[in-house]
Amino acid sequence: MTTKKREIEVMDARITIFRLAERDFISLTDIARHRDTERSDDLIRNWIRNRNTLEFLGIWEQIHNPDFNSVEFDGFRMQAGLNSFTLAPKQWIQRTQARGIVSRAGRYGGTFAHRDIAFEFASWVSVEFKLYLIMEFQRLKETEQAQLGWDIKRNLTKINYRIHTDAIKANLIPPELTRQEVNFVYASEADVLNMALFGMTAKQWRDANPKGKGNIRDQANAAQLVCLANLENLNALFIKEGIKQPERLRKLNRIAIEQMAILTTDRSIKRLEGGVINDSSRSID
Repeated sequence: MTTKKREIEVMDARITIFRLAERDFISLTDIARHRDTERSDDLIRNWIRNRNTLEFLGIWEQIHNPDFNSVEFDGFRMQAGLNSFTLAPKQWIQRTQARGIVSRAGRYGGTFAHRDIAFEFASWVSVEFKLYLIMEFQRLKETEQAQLGWDIKRNLTKINYRIHTDAIKANLIPPELTRQEVNFVYASEADVLNMALFGMTAKQWRDANPKGKGNIRDQANAAQLVCLANLENLNALFIKEGIKQPERLRKLNRIAIEQMAILTTDRSIKRLEGGVINDSSRSID
């Protein structure tokens, strides 16, 4: 099972989060350490043996886990409240086949729980801590969603660029051209898009930004990437229609100006960019 570890900071405590089977699991051990660094395991055991906790865990498993052993759960529930009753997370997992709590061994191990359960435990530890935990967790998810949106747009541009280069190969590159000549045509067509959207070629950008990292497109913001994806599709279509390069450049530039005027006022784009977008497209006379 692949896992991805992240961390958030809640009231000066570092809380570890793992992604397991498409679900977020939060470290109960880290939450318990916020309350008592020396007795974190004892806090978790005291919480899990509580009757209200067992009722909550049982209902959660019955909703989310078709393999949950209800017979073993009933046995635990009958003992809950007795002074002699003890229960460790590993016992709960092994005997009921629970999925909402995970016990991990090793240096970076500990007890983890699905976020629903982790929030419940955090509330038992400290209501204030629970509220800050939810706030920081939500901030993490929003950041991840924003990054996902950026990656999708970046990948969309790459996919559309393949469509674009295939159209060039099929319509602009005669078989007798050498590889050098083919590469020249690709570079030329790439700069048609660069000129239409950014108002400069890749070389002009490099000359103006000798210390800049990457290339002109690596510096593009979300609005420009969306526009670029659209321009690549349109240029591929214009090439197939046999429109000459100068006319295509003029058409694409007009379209870029129109689209950027719309995209720079789009609220979802602004949220993705943190509220700041620079419109660098300009008219080509």
